[in-house]
Amino acid sequence: MAVDYDPAIIGRVFETTDPVPVSAEAIATFCTAIGETNPIHVDAAAAQKGPWGGITAPPSFAVTFRNGQHFFQHVPRFGKQGFDAGKDVEFGAPIRPGDAITLTSHVKEVYEKTGRTGSMVFVVVRSTLTNQHGEMVAHVDHKFMSRT
Repeated sequence: MAVDYDPAIIGRVFETTDPVPVSAEAIATFCTAIGETNPIHVDAAAAQKGPWGGITAPPSFAVTFRNGQHFFQHVPRFGKQGFDAGKDVEFGAPIRPGDAITLTSHVKEVYEKTGRTGSMVFVVVRSTLTNQHGEMVAHVDHKFMSRT
């Protein structure tokens, strides 16, 4: 069965978020929540001597940024049931206190697979996170699966 969707949706940016400021407190709160104790993320004096010369957010901090309120109105849906099928993350520049992160998302791909329980359609949404200098801090590929 071929997946029926408008191929013009692939690569089209539907919405870009306003910049989200990153504070040292937000990084510290995130580190406490996940049990992160690496000094380059939680200790300013130790981080000063580290590779980035100051506090940086742990890489997993990148997945805390969210798409805008209208983006998912444009993502194709297949079937009545579905779920989040995972994330793949590619890291770029470190996220630091004082950064302002903008998230731009587009549909990267749509594909079909057949598993033990039948046909499934996957929609991959790529979110690109950039800082105020235009540096890519992460690509996050969100995978959504629906049963057809």
